[in-house]
Amino acid sequence: MPLDNKNEFNERSILQPVITNTNEGDEDESFDLDDLLPIIGEFGKYQKLLVFGICLPACIPCGFCAFNQLFMADTPEEYWCKVPELLNHTTKEQRKFLAIPNDLESNDNGAFSKCQRYAVNWTEILEDTDINYIEPNVSWPLEACKNGWEYNTSEIWSSIVIDFDLVCERDIYPTIGLAALNVGGPIGVYLFGLLNDRAGRRTSYFSCLTTLLAGSLMTSLSTDFWMWAGSRVIVGLTIPAVYQIPFIISLELVGENYRSFVTVMTCTFYTSGIMLLACVTYLERDWVKLSYYTSVPFYAYFLYLFVMPESPRWLLMRGRLEEALKVLQTMARVNGHEFPADIKSRLEAQISRDKLKEKKKHINVGLPDLCRTPNMRLKTILITLSWFANETVYLGLSYYGPSLGSNQYLSFFLSAVVEIPSYLVCWFLMDCWGRRWPLSLSMILGGLACVITVMVPDAAVDETLYLYLLSKALLSASFLIIYPFAGELYPTQVRGIGIGVSSYVGGLGLIVIPFVTYLGKENLKLPLVIMGFVSVLGGFTSLRLPETLHHRLPQTIDEGEEFGKDWSFNECCSCKAEPQVPSQTASYENLDVLEDNATSDIELEMKASSSISRRNRPKSVIDERTPLDNKRSQRLSKKRLVRQMSVMDTQKTEDGIMQLTHWI
Repeated sequence: MPLDNKNEFNERSILQPVITNTNEGDEDESFDLDDLLPIIGEFGKYQKLLVFGICLPACIPCGFCAFNQLFMADTPEEYWCKVPELLNHTTKEQRKFLAIPNDLESNDNGAFSKCQRYAVNWTEILEDTDINYIEPNVSWPLEACKNGWEYNTSEIWSSIVIDFDLVCERDIYPTIGLAALNVGGPIGVYLFGLLNDRAGRRTSYFSCLTTLLAGSLMTSLSTDFWMWAGSRVIVGLTIPAVYQIPFIISLELVGENYRSFVTVMTCTFYTSGIMLLACVTYLERDWVKLSYYTSVPFYAYFLYLFVMPESPRWLLMRGRLEEALKVLQTMARVNGHEFPADIKSRLEAQISRDKLKEKKKHINVGLPDLCRTPNMRLKTILITLSWFANETVYLGLSYYGPSLGSNQYLSFFLSAVVEIPSYLVCWFLMDCWGRRWPLSLSMILGGLACVITVMVPDAAVDETLYLYLLSKALLSASFLIIYPFAGELYPTQVRGIGIGVSSYVGGLGLIVIPFVTYLGKENLKLPLVIMGFVSVLGGFTSLRLPETLHHRLPQTIDEGEEFGKDWSFNECCSCKAEPQVPSQTASYENLDVLEDNATSDIELEMKASSSISRRNRPKSVIDERTPLDNKRSQRLSKKRLVRQMSVMDTQKTEDGIMQLTHWI
């Protein structure tokens, strides 16, 4: 620093001791709420009330509205052409015997055709012959149903299929409705993501909730298929945003050490919501009432207007200091901690500095940077393929559950139950065995479980269901891994872009997969075999990716190109990730490993910096150091690292603000 600026530097150090760090290299480092959370409580009573009272219940409407239409579109096993002329003169069995030919393509010799009827003039026949003496003639001409259908309503008496006659040449319409739901997802993530960043979490959440309930109300009031399908697009706009927004608020308010726990609990509650949906659909078979029962209770969520806080991180980014302080002070009070008195001055000074400081010039990066170099291009392709396979097969299996077994409600319930233990086991394996092998094995074994169902006899309904449940459990585990694994593989410089690209390409599979499950109408096991091959392919592609546990994470695109460049087959065969020799610039899953090896260097750096600083500060400033100052000093060197955590964070802006991602 030039000599003529020395006095100016000393004066600034005295006036702004809480902002200017003792090292010149840290001069621009911003105050981080992660420094404050250990003082006011990382996961105290306030965060527990927030997580268990707001975040986790917010998962339930997402699961309800994502899967309730599977049961709205139930198709009765038996239906036949309606013949209006016979309605007032015959019973159902008589009408089928007289007007409906046998189904020659059915294995059941006594089955009646579902889509054809005899093309005769029943008015003339009834005028000439008594109904009790009429015998059908197999030589009569046939025609397609032109007056609608009659249905056997002994088991299924209400569905959109019955009300809108979605059978025969229109039997693909419910599948189109399911695809319409998934079309809305990427659009909603983009729109509510913009609102989330510009208007805040609270505004975005309640707008999303309003959209969800409006779409559900429109679903209940639908009078034809296209109105119903349009309502599902509106509902789809809010999935998964309706639970990601409060999830983001929770992640931003809990300490780093508890974010994995919040993530796993969120997945568990989402699954619990699906289990609850299975019970609701079993008890209520009327599709209109089902739509009401799976949406009206969530009007109570508007009571969150009085208790849901705005994210203080977002408030600080917007310069709304008083509101941010109010949230943080409430957090400290509820957690039983004293709020540091000097925080307000720190934040005021930081906001003033940020307004006056020239914006740093950031290097513009985009999608081409992911594919410019060979190794980055290969990893991007492999990550995207694995993501596509994982997300597509997971959701496809979720959709296909009711089609298997002897009871669709029990099958759907069990398909959700098996996810919970898989989450817990996966959480443990990720930090012991790394990411690559648990991801690959779960996808390969899950895919094989699907494929071998083709070897099971058609009559072995229960055995097919067991294989399906095994596959669903394994795919659920891989679904928990793919997100953090991808986030660790992409360099920090392009992480948001990379995750966004992979998740949106994966989202395209959600539009296609309903048409794969539709094939099960002709062959029950065909969709399982297709999804099994896709899962196995995705599992093998992920084996080529480098392991990230105990490895330094890439920061720049150049580092991303080098990371995993020396991949070998022997490395692929190594199942357990071994800790690497730590370095001062490394990033590890367990920072304690790094801390033990770097403590001496950090202490020397801090002592030297403290000695220089004390020579330039009056004693009054030195004595005013608070516990937060000490905590912050201990964390400064660590904050230069990019912490590698087994947590499914959403992508972030340059300011560290979390964003929505199309991830269900």
